[in-house]
Amino acid sequence: MLVEKSPSISVIIPARNEADKIRLTIKSLIDNKPAGIGDAEIIVVDDASVDETSEVAQKAGATKVVRLSRHSGKGAALRRGVEEASGEIFLFVDADLSETAKGLWKILEPILDGEADMTIAAPPPDPTGGGFGFVKLFSAWAIKITTGFEPTAPLSGQRALKRSLLERVRIADGYAVETALTIDALKTGFRVKEVQISFGHRTLGKSWRGFAHRARQFWDIFWAVLPRLLSF
Repeated sequence: MLVEKSPSISVIIPARNEADKIRLTIKSLIDNKPAGIGDAEIIVVDDASVDETSEVAQKAGATKVVRLSRHSGKGAALRRGVEEASGEIFLFVDADLSETAKGLWKILEPILDGEADMTIAAPPPDPTGGGFGFVKLFSAWAIKITTGFEPTAPLSGQRALKRSLLERVRIADGYAVETALTIDALKTGFRVKEVQISFGHRTLGKSWRGFAHRARQFWDIFWAVLPRLLSF
């Protein structure tokens, strides 16, 4: 009897100035990879960091570390990671998850079981309150009105997806990555599923840096969503 080989996995971690977090993120992924998961490579794309992100990632056990020559944004970093990857399934992981990255392997299960083409890790509500939620609400509204899908975690960067999906859907620039990817995947006919899982990352809260970050986030999402709304 032939035993079906598990699909190969490429973990892609876009990172910028995450030297203080990325070691634990990579270590948690390596140490907690389930026995049922086949080959898995970890590719870190350093988005022109000014700290030692690349060096730390290499020492932590990343399979490959690619450093961009200039700061190009999350979307560009992910696209470069996909170009470097050999896997049939991609697992996108934010660099600042530290030890909470250990449970992200779980979001691969619906894809491996044939139930979804892309999965999104949906965390529990932030107990600190985070920001005011406007960007999240706008993203969720845009996804719902264009596709009918009602996400609880529209901005989650922790995703698993098939290579075949990315052969038909382009990764958007900047902070529009997640919103545009969900809309385009669904409108192209792919199956998207959220998976409830706990993880945590760096939050800026209601500080001035937090407001500036959310303003840039909204701006990127607005301009990415606008043509998708107009073509709806």
